[in-house]
Amino acid sequence: MRHGKKFNHLGRKTAHRKAMLANMACSLIEHKRINTTVAKAKALKQFVEPLVTKSKEDTTHNRRIVFSRLRQKEAVTELFREVAVKVGDRPGGYTRIIKLGNRLGDNADMAMIELVDYNEIYNAGKPAKKKSTRRGRSKKTEVAPVVETTSNEEE
Repeated sequence: MRHGKKFNHLGRKTAHRKAMLANMACSLIEHKRINTTVAKAKALKQFVEPLVTKSKEDTTHNRRIVFSRLRQKEAVTELFREVAVKVGDRPGGYTRIIKLGNRLGDNADMAMIELVDYNEIYNAGKPAKKKSTRRGRSKKTEVAPVVETTSNEEE
């Protein structure tokens, strides 16, 4: 029975699953998008999003925590240097999963998982959002009365 076990085991033992997710996360950080199955993409999203959140604050402790999960020095360096700078103001939701259809060989559901801030095509049509406040405040703008000036030059 699997009562209370909320994450997908992906049909693998614990060590194999952790190694696979670490390798996929390193590939995602390096290439900014990867193609995989939908189940692995959802598991990878849960794996990599807390690491990106840790990378926003560059401390030795956070680097060691991330390195213990990723196990590749180059991926940790790129995560803390390039990726953290791009997602610094984002409050979460660093990855996007786009379903692609079924794989030819075994008909598995395929998906592309990507880092949101690195897709310029997807974000090009939308203007930058203004920061909104949560309270409802109506702003009353004063409209200046239009004064018409008439010239009496004809007199």
